[in-house]
Amino acid sequence: MAKRSPSKTCDSTPVKLTADPTAETFAKLAWAIAHPARVQIVRLLIGRKACICGEIVDCLPLAQSTVSQHLKILKESGLIQGEVDGPKVCYCINSDKLEQLKTLVAGL
Repeated sequence: MAKRSPSKTCDSTPVKLTADPTAETFAKLAWAIAHPARVQIVRLLIGRKACICGEIVDCLPLAQSTVSQHLKILKESGLIQGEVDGPKVCYCINSDKLEQLKTLVAGL
């Protein structure tokens, strides 16, 4: 980590934060991608129209149960959608939520 120059000091002026109705949404979406495996899953689904859970498992060095847990978190956040197709679940990216996340990040 770089050292700060002794001549530069932090501005200690208090900052008044205003209510931000998007903060909770942003936090939920950010937490959903706060794990490298979930980032990889999102990237995989962005590159495909849809993907069956078993295909996702084949692309990651993780157990099926671990991938399923990550998929559950991503689905709860709304970043991905899952549709039951017989005994399989087919996942795809939720483009609207992904765009919302991009907008929120850009607004930082």
